[in-house]
Amino acid sequence: MRVVVAPDSFKGSVTADDAARALARGWLAHRPGDDVRLLPLADGGEGTVDAFAAALPDADRRTMTVPGPDGRPVSAAWLLLPDGTAVLELAQSSGLPLMRRPDPLGAHTYGLGVVARAALAAGATRLVIGLGGSASTDGGAGALRALGLRLQNEGGRDLPLGGAALADLARLDAAYLLPAPPEGVRLLVDVTAPLTGPAGAAAVYGPQKGAGAADVTLLDGALRRFAELAGGEPDAPGAGAAGGTAYGLAAVWGARIVPGATTIAELVGLADALAGADVVLTGEGRFDETSLRGKVVGSLLDSAASAGARVAVAAGQISGPVPGSAAAVSLVDLAGSVDAALRDPGRWLVEAGKVLSRRLARG
Repeated sequence: MRVVVAPDSFKGSVTADDAARALARGWLAHRPGDDVRLLPLADGGEGTVDAFAAALPDADRRTMTVPGPDGRPVSAAWLLLPDGTAVLELAQSSGLPLMRRPDPLGAHTYGLGVVARAALAAGATRLVIGLGGSASTDGGAGALRALGLRLQNEGGRDLPLGGAALADLARLDAAYLLPAPPEGVRLLVDVTAPLTGPAGAAAVYGPQKGAGAADVTLLDGALRRFAELAGGEPDAPGAGAAGGTAYGLAAVWGARIVPGATTIAELVGLADALAGADVVLTGEGRFDETSLRGKVVGSLLDSAASAGARVAVAAGQISGPVPGSAAAVSLVDLAGSVDAALRDPGRWLVEAGKVLSRRLARG
């Protein structure tokens, strides 16, 4: 059989590339004669750069040190593709795991802007930016500041970094803002949240970043103030992604918000890989109803069905049925507990590959 192994990362546990290799090892242990192709994927969050690097081996991987979301230096990787596209990942420069401790009011995206500035200096003609895993709720103001935008209060002083400071915003000065690259900027998102309101960036995702009720109210008001001055479309689906970074880059820099999973799949050649495939192996850390709304696994279930391939799913945990799949297996069920699965996820992914190969071979 022709088999495409195309998982997402298992967040905080296994990269998409390592997950693909482990699943393939398990599958080939039972069916060594099958034609197996690895195509690790992402939805715009953690693992976006690695997914592109694995699928496009001629990409030029670069690493630089930038200010992290709490100001401490972090190492961030990005890719320059042969066609002039630069692939960036917010999680590497401004992600929540980079924080020493949560700071919902002061965390920022300045590091992402530093990476974008470096990509432009290297000659990138288009930016593809994965937005996910953000530590901040600053509307992308930090990134824009690194790109040359000035954000000032009533007294003409530059605001400090962080989402809370936007409550005092009185003026935007774009005189020194670097222009976007000639072929534009695409923002890869996996949510449909607007910028503000009860379904917005602060209300829904702020608590995950340490925001209490009063913090959420302050941040939501600060983002509203930013939108009053920046214009754009704060209610657009996905504007609230990465603490509103999608909104800020779209409103001020003309970036385009696009669904991460399907766009990455298109750019790394998933359609060609699926042509003639018999089976697709995919997976993620937890499968639940949200997996069917713009995530890698949900998108693959649709794409594979259109291509006539059967889909098998391996996930750390599975909550409820997996519609459209030919087989599904939970690493927790295989390992016997969450702790056991987390201690050695690679081992249980190999085992999952074996289990799925047996089930689909019978089918």
